[in-house]
Amino acid sequence: MLQDPVVRPISELGPNSLQELLPEIPLWVKTPDYERVDWLNKFLLDMWPFLDTAICKIIRSTTQPIFAEYIGKYQIKAIDFDELSLGTLPPTVCGMKVLETNEKELVMEQVIKWAGNPNIVVSLYVSSLKITIQLVDLQIFAAPRITLRPLVPTFPCFANIVVSLMEKPHVDFGMNVSGGDIMSIPGLYRFVQETIKKQVANLYLWPQTLEIPILDESTVAIKKPVGILHVNVVRAQKLLKMDLLGTSDPYVKLSLTGDKLPAKKTTVKRKNLNPEWNEKFKIVVKDPQSQVLQLQVYDWDKVGGHDKLGMQLVPLKVLNPYENKEFILDLLKDTNLNETPHKKPRGKIVVDLTFVPFKEDSNKFGGPSEGYSRKESGIDIVSDDEVQEGAGLLSIVIQEAEEVEGDHHNNPFAVLTFRGEKKRTKTMKKTRHPRWNEEFQFMLEEPPLHEKIHIEVMSKRKNFSFLPKESLGHVEINLRDVVHNGRINDKYHLINSRNGVMHVEIRWKVV
Repeated sequence: MLQDPVVRPISELGPNSLQELLPEIPLWVKTPDYERVDWLNKFLLDMWPFLDTAICKIIRSTTQPIFAEYIGKYQIKAIDFDELSLGTLPPTVCGMKVLETNEKELVMEQVIKWAGNPNIVVSLYVSSLKITIQLVDLQIFAAPRITLRPLVPTFPCFANIVVSLMEKPHVDFGMNVSGGDIMSIPGLYRFVQETIKKQVANLYLWPQTLEIPILDESTVAIKKPVGILHVNVVRAQKLLKMDLLGTSDPYVKLSLTGDKLPAKKTTVKRKNLNPEWNEKFKIVVKDPQSQVLQLQVYDWDKVGGHDKLGMQLVPLKVLNPYENKEFILDLLKDTNLNETPHKKPRGKIVVDLTFVPFKEDSNKFGGPSEGYSRKESGIDIVSDDEVQEGAGLLSIVIQEAEEVEGDHHNNPFAVLTFRGEKKRTKTMKKTRHPRWNEEFQFMLEEPPLHEKIHIEVMSKRKNFSFLPKESLGHVEINLRDVVHNGRINDKYHLINSRNGVMHVEIRWKVV
């Protein structure tokens, strides 16, 4: 006679009963931050026949050169797969969680079990003998971490897949050699198990990683500043006469190709065809191998557009780091370098150029590599006494804000204030979670050790109103840690906001 099963809460079970049950309880029950992924397991089940074929092709192509190394050694004539199939049972994902970081990456952790029924048979031809080796009773338990980074605005929107194991994997299997179980030899089974765990752990146990490139980073990654171009616009000679009185009012515009920042301008020299400027500028460089300095000379006009007197280009790749170089350039009408031999002379321009790499990038361009700090997690850590004096670039990236809410409207934008200068992001309409990802740069003569930046989130009503703007919260960030570490990337709670948070990345690069 069948009896109804006794159902008891887990909380009433004793330690011994719980210990017996633990292997059967899925991880998403024991660890609540892991989520069930039944949909993924159903996906794997339906895809498994095709994944099996594809994976086995990769195994064959990967092992072929490995097998070839043994041909001719130990009287081995050939090694080949008689059978190669991963069976009908796919791996099971017991749980998955997504980790949040402040970096541009997506981190996922899974727990994977695979008790498979593979049919893997390898034949070894030694002299006149054929030795058959069969893999049986395969079981694998692993906890991989998969990171997609960096996230980029090009499909599939990540450049690399980085895989690492959070703990040593458990691998269990048997081996039949010509009908006998080789794992029955005393001590061999444990030796093989420990050897596999050790070898896999040496390769992929965190922080060791396996990196799989998906996109060419050089085509999708946002280039970071690597140095500063010092430009001294010295003089111009024999410029064209554009005014009715036989003179011109020249000034020079400077810009780098591939840079969206506004062009820098010299002062206007009134009624002068041989102007002397001796004005110095600093321009941020991101790629000295491909960027070009554009020099454009204009005639200032009070009414209407300014007439172009001439222009010239200087590729930065002709500059050696730290070396000052003077250029005396013939002004051209445009970028067409194949002008007619009898072109109208437009005068000359004289400039001094020096490219100075940032300290951490100096090795790339053949500069001095004097060490002055220790490394921690890829960031230079320096003390107050070790802080290097001199010029540098302060880069501030306002990434996003969370849970910002206005009393009358939610059209947030951020206003950055530093040394009395204000810069603002674009306005995001009707959102409490704006994502700006906008960068602002300040060229400084000294490290901002004792200074702060002020960032305020504002909301602006589009239509006319008596309350056109309102503050959604603000934050002040001391730059001392940025100077010491070289970089901070953190989230800050907004003052005068209920739950608002601001995500900011700040870098300090010295030359």
